[in-house]
This record gives sequence, C-alpha cells and structure tokens, in this order.
Amino acid sequence: MIQPASAEQAALLADLHARSFDKGWSANDVSELMENPAVFAVVSQEHDTLHGFALAWVAAGDSELLTVAIVPEARRRGLAVELVEATAARAVARGAASMHLEVAENNAAARALYEKLGFAQTGRRPGYYATANGFVDAITMRLALV
Repeated sequence: MIQPASAEQAALLADLHARSFDKGWSANDVSELMENPAVFAVVSQEHDTLHGFALAWVAAGDSELLTVAIVPEARRRGLAVELVEATAARAVARGAASMHLEVAENNAAARALYEKLGFAQTGRRPGYYATANGFVDAITMRLALV
C-alpha cells in the first residue's frame, strides 16, 4: 500500500535509503528535507514493513523527484512504478505541471523505469555522482504531468 510519509519517519526512510544505495542519506538529511513545506514523501508499506519510498518537492508549477528507494529484497515487484505514479499524482495535486529528475547514467534499471513511465532525457550533468570507482554522469529527465 502506498501512503504519505511524515517527518517523524525520517530515521526509517534513511534506513531504507541506506539499504537501497551505495551512499545513503542520513536521518538528518531526510529530516531537513522534510522540514521544507514544498517537500513530501510516500512510502510503500505491506503490513508493518516498509519496502521503499519516494521523495519529491513542488514549487512554482514544477516538481522534482529527489529519490526513489526500494530495498533489494522488494525489487522487481512494481513498487517503484507505484511510488513514482503516486508521487506524480501528489505533485499534480500540489500544482505541478511537470516533474524532472536526475538519474545515474549507469543505473540502467532506473533509467528503463523512468522511460517506461514517459520521462524523456533532457540533458546530462558530467561527473555528478561520486562512486567508489570515480564519478558518473547524471542524466536529467522530464515528464509533463498535465
């Protein structure tokens, strides 16, 4: 089930993020983001277990998908699609006409997901993501919501 997340869940969201990425966000990072009234998050929860979340912001008719995190054991079940779609719907409800994002060039699964959902590449940010093996470009993508 997809439902809104609250700032009180920052530590849980940080744990999910750390389990989903090589370089996870801290509870303080998540908490600071969620203190901003333009930022919102949704979680995928099954019974009492959180499997992932998406975090975004909306301002001046635009939105940005900041992260989608799915723990490894819950991947390939359609949760990321549900989270992105729920985030997009909430962004529209907050007045967004478009959504953009950045994704690591070498993250083929995420890029395929975003393309499947209608996002189109709009640019590139060279050396945007630091990895254990150096830097990876970010691909910028955009989706018209309305």
